[in-house]
Amino acid sequence: MTAPGHDYREGLSLTDLFRLFPDDAAAERWFCETRWPDGVACPHCGSVKVQTGAAHKTMPMRCRDCRKRFSVRTDTAMAGSNLGYQTWAIAIYLLTTSLKGVSSMKLHRDLGITQKSAWHLAHRIRQAWAVDSEPFEGPVEVDETFVGGKAANMHESKREKMRRSDFPKAPVVGVRDRKTGQVSAQAIEITDGETLRGFVREHARPGARVYSDGHKAYRPLEGEYHHRAVEHAVGTYVIGDVHTNAIESFWSMFKRGYMGTYHRMSPKHLDRYAKEFAGRHNSRSRDTIEQMRRIARGLAGKRLRYGDLTA
Repeated sequence: MTAPGHDYREGLSLTDLFRLFPDDAAAERWFCETRWPDGVACPHCGSVKVQTGAAHKTMPMRCRDCRKRFSVRTDTAMAGSNLGYQTWAIAIYLLTTSLKGVSSMKLHRDLGITQKSAWHLAHRIRQAWAVDSEPFEGPVEVDETFVGGKAANMHESKREKMRRSDFPKAPVVGVRDRKTGQVSAQAIEITDGETLRGFVREHARPGARVYSDGHKAYRPLEGEYHHRAVEHAVGTYVIGDVHTNAIESFWSMFKRGYMGTYHRMSPKHLDRYAKEFAGRHNSRSRDTIEQMRRIARGLAGKRLRYGDLTA
């Protein structure tokens, strides 16, 4: 099945999805093959001397070297989860194929689990998109946006009690590489020069072309980078190839997800939402099943307990 708009990538219909994952056993095999394409390896010591198919309810594998039992869930975001493998696979599919994300209420209804479990499940899957990447060669566009409710949408009684500086707006900074189209995004606490320049240095190679708006925080980058800016404040948005249109297009999708799907992104969890949208954007040229495999592999080492989310 060819995905709309991308004739070079292979989509996956719902009927295909349920043929691929008809039950937990089939989904478990897929997770095993995805995590260990060259054969099962012990997540504790790395040994490939593994006994499989053990008669154990939750740990069907046993390492012959370190003698520890494990499953494909061990040392992944699925560890400690009571949800079936089929539920995990379907949730990964839904979050992969929904450009504006999936709310926990929809996951709760579609998967037949509680909203609390759906919320925890979605955040654990978002962890898989949080991967380190090499700095971009450029040219890159850098920009920041603010996420949060508008004062005009608040109840008058709440609005009257709050100062303007107290309105819940949280900043996110992002960079998009023009050569590859890849995006990196990160929630930050403040938009000061040290923070924004540090983000650029982390995500763009020295000497790369860097395009930004007129924020004065970026001006000291000249010398380290070939930095040019457009002054949005005076109505200038494009000067030749100097603009931030591509990263702003990414922000547009991010904001549509905020407004149309999630409605609220807590500052505490905002970085995971930013990583979700960047990860989905960066994988969109791949076949759907390969996008799912990348998430399944990305679950390794990303355990996220419910108590950590709510603490």
